[in-house]
Amino acid sequence: MKNTKNNLSSFATSILKIFAATPFELYNYKQIASRLGFTDKGSKEMIQNHLISMSGDGILIEQEKGRYKLNPQYVNSNLLPKHYVIGTVDMKQTAKAYVIPEDDSEDIYISQNNTNHALDGDKVKVYLFPQRKKRKREGQIVEIIQRAKISFVGVIEKHPRFAFLVTDNNSMPFDIFIPLEDLGGANDGEKALVEMTEWPEKANNPFGKVIKVLGKPGDNNVEMQSILAEYNFPLAFPKEVEQEAEKIDTEIACQEIEKRKDFRDAVTFTIDPSDAKDFDDALSCRMLDNGNIEAGVHIADVSYYVKPNGSIDRQAYERGTSVYLVDRTIPMLPEKLCNNVCSLREGEDKLCFSVVFEMNQKAEVVKEWFGKTVINSNRRFTYEEAQKIIESSEGEYSQEINALWNMAKTMRDKRFKNGAINFDNPEVKFKLDENAKPVGVYVKESKEANWLIEEFMLLANKKVAELIGKQKDRKKAKTFVYRVHDEPNQEKLSTFKEFIGKLGYSIQDKTRSSLAKSLNHLFESVVGRGEETMISMIAVRTMSKAFYSTDNIGHYGLGFPYYTHFTSPIRRYPDLMVHRLLELYLEGRGSVDKDTYEDKCEHCSNMEKKAANAERDSVKYKQAEFLSDKVGQEFYGIISGVSKWGLYVMLDDNKCEGLVPMREINDDFYVLDEDNFRIIGKTNGRIYQLGMKIKVRIDSVDLFKRRMNFLIVDSEE
Repeated sequence: MKNTKNNLSSFATSILKIFAATPFELYNYKQIASRLGFTDKGSKEMIQNHLISMSGDGILIEQEKGRYKLNPQYVNSNLLPKHYVIGTVDMKQTAKAYVIPEDDSEDIYISQNNTNHALDGDKVKVYLFPQRKKRKREGQIVEIIQRAKISFVGVIEKHPRFAFLVTDNNSMPFDIFIPLEDLGGANDGEKALVEMTEWPEKANNPFGKVIKVLGKPGDNNVEMQSILAEYNFPLAFPKEVEQEAEKIDTEIACQEIEKRKDFRDAVTFTIDPSDAKDFDDALSCRMLDNGNIEAGVHIADVSYYVKPNGSIDRQAYERGTSVYLVDRTIPMLPEKLCNNVCSLREGEDKLCFSVVFEMNQKAEVVKEWFGKTVINSNRRFTYEEAQKIIESSEGEYSQEINALWNMAKTMRDKRFKNGAINFDNPEVKFKLDENAKPVGVYVKESKEANWLIEEFMLLANKKVAELIGKQKDRKKAKTFVYRVHDEPNQEKLSTFKEFIGKLGYSIQDKTRSSLAKSLNHLFESVVGRGEETMISMIAVRTMSKAFYSTDNIGHYGLGFPYYTHFTSPIRRYPDLMVHRLLELYLEGRGSVDKDTYEDKCEHCSNMEKKAANAERDSVKYKQAEFLSDKVGQEFYGIISGVSKWGLYVMLDDNKCEGLVPMREINDDFYVLDEDNFRIIGKTNGRIYQLGMKIKVRIDSVDLFKRRMNFLIVDSEE
């Protein structure tokens, strides 16, 4: 790559400079000729030949017929001038920003005057200013390569001659100007979804038009729809999708059952939350004469009903995943499929894609089988019901449940012994009244019944990935969709070590095994302590994020060399892709196109992030709503964050997090000691430190910004 320029003619280098200047743009030979100032036919033909040749050499990629772009491996290489960098914008409320470079180099500070109308999440090209000694890198955004989003949710502020959208998004520091003729019937004070139409060069604000009026702020349905609209999740299925779903036959043809392995005589059950409506996985259990157990993991055969490139499939791919807000589920598939046809409901024959294991008493797999099945669930258990059976060894199908639990327990112990990391992040849940108003908050507890299901789902996912990917000759490995998790960034890990060191804890990170063991020991050490939630949350943020890819790098957190998602095709599109690929390869078919599936993996990973953000926003809104009628009340909490703005405090009882503004800590002038995660009173020497328990009063709640401000009442040293 370093010698690419030297191997090219001066004419080809001139062409290459155009691609390098805007590495994500597509060009044909006519556009290149125009930029080089050539108009004669001969020069155009020469350019066309050069483009074909450079594509053949792998320098360019023919993205569309006759249209080329720079091969990504050359972006940020020596082909791109050193004073330019490509990266992603991290916009602050003050309208200043940082650009996170794609090459993982140091972040670049961008002042408000140099953002060039870029917004949070945009992919941009940055011109680097000459770096001064001991100063962070600084630059100017010179090109917006790709907008992250163009539609925003907020409240309409109407004036006599124009209107503005005051956005909900904390990372959007600009209100959107709306001409009155583009209000779309929205009234002053209403919530709306607005699409940004243009941003004139000399205008302070972007222009936009209302594309959907959402309703009155504070109404639960309006607020939940606002969150979905903010992340561009559709609020309903298109008519053609519903029509296609209605045509699906709910009766299973006898000919189809004859093609499948029949498990209807095996004891089979589902275990799910009490409020679950879709059941996409079931377990079966048979006691074998040789003392082994046959354990079946049966997954709803969504791919039998959802055909590639149909209306349902296209919509499912676009959504990528189901979205779970506090009070509702936005399903990936129409209700007829996810709650009826593909849901493994008690007492009904259902089509499945299954992985069946024969396991000995050491929970070792001695035989495995993959294929299409038909099942009939004997019983639908809630987690609470299954937990009682595990604890008491009594109840319906207790022999089968406890036999599977013993296997799961052995597998779980072995998994952690072999280097899996026990991330058990607390999940905040709400008790809602009939109007979806939160009347209580609690932390969901994971017990043996949850672990039983988890271990068998992990086993099925691992074995499916191994079946396709574990080949002695790597060249024979076929394209597949993996769920991968990279090792942690060393800089983040060092920061985490320093952070927990201030709290009196330590971890060893010389090897992967020592890190996993010491992290698990750390999590055990903090159980029941004030800093438990905070340390768990920061540990998760320290780790890399899992994602989907056709390039298998293993799953670091689980300690699996091969891992995929096979077990939830009702709610995750990657699982549906895995089902289709597994069926294809079990039939002996050839490999699919890798680039096509890598693009799909990237899309699904992005949609998963959006769904997680939407779910997080719905939790924050409900937390703010829960505290909105408790202004003036006092609670205990721990300091979960320290910044120049003040102290972030997480309340013990309900895990709501709010800010004690620095300006409100007025018994002294406090100085930020950033290195030690604390503030120190200049006169009295009082210290407020990360992890400290304090008592606070609820001072104010901004429901629409999902912000809560607290005041310190007292602290416990």
